[in-house]
Amino acid sequence: MSLSRISPAPKAFGRLFAAAGAAVMIMGLAACGGGDDKKAGGAPTEITFSILSAEGQASSGPMWQPLLDDMSKAIGVPVKPYFGSNYTVLVEAMRGNHTQVGWFSAKPEVEAIDRAKAEVIARTVNREGLDSYQSTLIVKKGSGITLDKVLACGKQYNFGIGDAQSTSGTLAPLTFLFNPRGVVPAQCFKTVRSANHQANAFGVATGVIEVATSNSVNTVFMRRENPQLAGQIEEIWTSPPIPESGIVVREDLDPALKEKIRSFFLTYGQGEGAEAERQRKVLADLEYSRFAAADDRYLDPIREMIADQKLGEARAKGDTTAAAAAERELQRLRSLREVRP
Repeated sequence: MSLSRISPAPKAFGRLFAAAGAAVMIMGLAACGGGDDKKAGGAPTEITFSILSAEGQASSGPMWQPLLDDMSKAIGVPVKPYFGSNYTVLVEAMRGNHTQVGWFSAKPEVEAIDRAKAEVIARTVNREGLDSYQSTLIVKKGSGITLDKVLACGKQYNFGIGDAQSTSGTLAPLTFLFNPRGVVPAQCFKTVRSANHQANAFGVATGVIEVATSNSVNTVFMRRENPQLAGQIEEIWTSPPIPESGIVVREDLDPALKEKIRSFFLTYGQGEGAEAERQRKVLADLEYSRFAAADDRYLDPIREMIADQKLGEARAKGDTTAAAAAERELQRLRSLREVRP
């Protein structure tokens, strides 16, 4: 998970932009083949690999190109990148088979699986050796504020939450902490303000707010960049693990080629010797240590958040059928989480 987030456009404009962007991008890919060329046996003669990059190819290209060059050599098929700034565009490109492999963060991964015939072949592991992160609830150290006191509500505290679409700042604490207990932040706290993790942490440390959402990535960042600030904050709640990004491929990709791609990611940077060291340097530049084996079950925490959102939306609309379906899915996912080690 990146420490920065792309701000969502207003809904109407965002839908228009996404649709227009998808159309332009897909036409462009189609014009240059888009990976649709096939060998006689059905395997593509070229693979297009999609990468989210708000800054575009100029900034992300130098980091990803060495890995894609290595991938091309390993699988015996040229691999070209496609850098997009919009996940809707990238999901649509995979749905149209204009891209066959891609790096997606967790929530868009679910969309690619559900809408674009994608399957997970690997998940990323960061430089600290973690393949997930956690949402947290933070308070000022020594304040005496406990989780029980927070959940007692009574409009005692000023609360900092994340952007409405922030996974760890909003969706995870709602899904895993507040909603199961029937707690509505707007009704529970004295005030509720929305800000990014860094601003909320500063607010807690300086006493502007008493409680806020954060995440384990921000905790590591603060301890490294501002240990004095980090020392003034403590966590009183952590969420279940939230999955990091992953690598997906189209389900209908040539099976032999798919296995070559899977093997490439799972063995990349492993072992000893100069070549393994070089590959580990490539991974380090991407802020990773390795790729781990995974299937789409690792995304269940994201699906749980999506089901929780759908339940809330259906209840707000008075749609009892949709609410019942979302409630069943939510309970199914919660039961899976409870039985997992």
